[in-house]
Amino acid sequence: MTKSIFNHNYTSIVLRTSYFVHCLIVALIIALITSCGGGNSSTTNNTFKFNMTSGVTSLDPAFARDQSNIWMVNAMFNGLLQFDELLNLQPCLAKSWTISEDALTYTFALRTDVYFHDDEAFDGNKRKLTAADVAYTFNRLIDPTTASPGAWIFNGRVAETNPFEAPNDSTFVLRLKEPFGPMLSLLTLQYTYIVPKEAAEKYGKEFRLHPVGTGPFMLKMWAEGNQLVMQKNPDYFEREGDQQLPYLDNLQVYFIQNKYSEYLEFNQGGLDFISSVDATTVNELLAADGGLKPEHNGKMTLYKIPYLNSEYLGFLLDEASPDANKALLNKKVRQAINYGFNRKEMLQYLRNNVGRPANAGFVPYGLPSFDEKATPGYNYDVAKAKQLLAEAGYPGGKGLPAIKLLTNPTYKDIAEYVQKQLAEIGIAIDVEIMQPSLLRDQMLKGKATFFRGSWIADYPDAESFLSVFYGNVPAPPNYTRFRNAEFDSLYTLSLKETDQTKRFALYQAMDRIVIEEAPIVPLYYDEVLRFVRTGVTGLEPNAMNLLDLKRVKVK
Repeated sequence: MTKSIFNHNYTSIVLRTSYFVHCLIVALIIALITSCGGGNSSTTNNTFKFNMTSGVTSLDPAFARDQSNIWMVNAMFNGLLQFDELLNLQPCLAKSWTISEDALTYTFALRTDVYFHDDEAFDGNKRKLTAADVAYTFNRLIDPTTASPGAWIFNGRVAETNPFEAPNDSTFVLRLKEPFGPMLSLLTLQYTYIVPKEAAEKYGKEFRLHPVGTGPFMLKMWAEGNQLVMQKNPDYFEREGDQQLPYLDNLQVYFIQNKYSEYLEFNQGGLDFISSVDATTVNELLAADGGLKPEHNGKMTLYKIPYLNSEYLGFLLDEASPDANKALLNKKVRQAINYGFNRKEMLQYLRNNVGRPANAGFVPYGLPSFDEKATPGYNYDVAKAKQLLAEAGYPGGKGLPAIKLLTNPTYKDIAEYVQKQLAEIGIAIDVEIMQPSLLRDQMLKGKATFFRGSWIADYPDAESFLSVFYGNVPAPPNYTRFRNAEFDSLYTLSLKETDQTKRFALYQAMDRIVIEEAPIVPLYYDEVLRFVRTGVTGLEPNAMNLLDLKRVKVK
C-alpha cells in the first residue's frame, strides 16, 4: 500500500487566483495603515508575520475556545501560571504558590511589577495588576451572564462560598470544594487569563474588540477577516537575562483561509511560519519519509511537535446494551485486535510519517508524565493475536461474527488499513462511513459497537485523557462505558494527590489497566508540523501547540 490520505494535487488555477487576490487585499491594507500614520508599525523589519486559516472571533480570554482565539489571547494577556516547552509549570503573574495540607486552599503570591496596557478605561493612569483583578476575572468567568465556554474550569470544583479571595493586593486565594490534583494545570488555560474590571465593564460585550491585558503585545488594528496587527508592550514585566521581553516590535496576522494560498505566501517570504499541512501542501513540503524536502533546506526549518491528541478505536463495553457485540466483551478478542495490525506501517503509508505509533497506552507522548517503559502497550504481533483469538474460542477467526467499525470520511483509509490487516488473522471488519455529527451521536447514545475516536487534551495533564475511562461519568467522555473498580479507585486518589511524582505514578498505573483491559485500540499520538523561515529564532514548540512569541527574533 502506498496511498496517502494527504496525497492529492490541488494546485489548480482557482487556488493560485485566490492567492493573488489575497496578495492584492494585503497590499491595500498595508498601504492604508501606512497612509493613516501607522509610523513604526507592521512594515518594520522587526515584525513577525503569520496566518490563521480559521478566523479569530474574540480577543476576550473568556472566549478563548479554539486555537485562533487562544493564540491571540496568549499574546495579549497573562495567567497566574504558564508552562515551558516541556509542559512543566512555571510562574507568571504568580511568582510562587502554596497548597494547604488538605489540598483545598491554593495561595498565590503575585508579582508587584505588572501593569495593564494603557487604555481609556483607566483615565490616563498607569494601572497596576492586583489580586482583586484575579478574583474579578475568575468570578466573571463563571458568571452565567458572561456565558463563557470556559466556566467548566471552576464550576463544580470551587467552594460554594468565597471561592476567590484577595486578602491584599499581592495575595490571591483559591478554595476548592474537593481536592483536584490538576488544578494548577487548569490555571494555564487562556480562559483564566487576567482582565481588568474597568475595561471589561466599560466595553461589555465589545471587550472582544478592545482587549486590555498585561501581555507582551497590545492590539493596534484588527480588520476582521483580513488582518490583525499587534505592537510591543513597552511595560512588559518578563525578562530574559538583562533583556526585556518581547524582542519583536510588531506582530502581523493574516487570515488566508486556503492552505495552498497560505503556502504560496510563505514560500515567497510573506509569512515567517506556517503550522501543519493538508492534502494541497503535503507534497510541496514533505519528503516520503516525513522530513523536509531537500529543495527547502536553507530556506526553512521543519519542527515535528508532539500534539496532545490520541487517535483510537473504541469498543462499546456496556453488557446491558442491545447494541454491544458479545464477542467484543471478551478481553482477549480486543487484545487480539490490538496486536493484529502494524501501526508504524500505517503511519508511513497513510500519514507520511506524521504522528507516532501509539505503542504505550492512551496517554500521549509530549506530556511530562509520559513514560513508555512504565506503560508498555501493543506492538504488531501476528502470532500473539492468533493465540489470543484461539484462547477466546475463535481459532483462526472461526465462529467470530463480522465486526462493524464506524468512522467518518477523513479516517476511511485508516479504517480500511486496519480492516485489511485484521482479515489476515481471521477477524472480519465491516467499515461503515458516516458524517462526523452522526458518528458522535451514535457514540453518545451507546449505539456504536466499534468506532473511531480522538481525544485532545483540554489542559497539559494526563487526567484530561484518563477521565475518558472513569466509570462514574457518562458519555462524553466515557464513550466505551468502561468500568473498572481498580481504575476508578486510582483515579480518585490521583485527584487528591498534589505531589507531582506520586500523581504521575498513579496515572501510569491507570494507563496500564487501560492497556490490559483494552477498552480501546490506540492508533497513534498526533504531531503538529511547524515550518519556520530561516532567520527566525525563539519559536519554542510545545505539545499544546501554543504559539508563544515572547522570545522570537526575526533576522
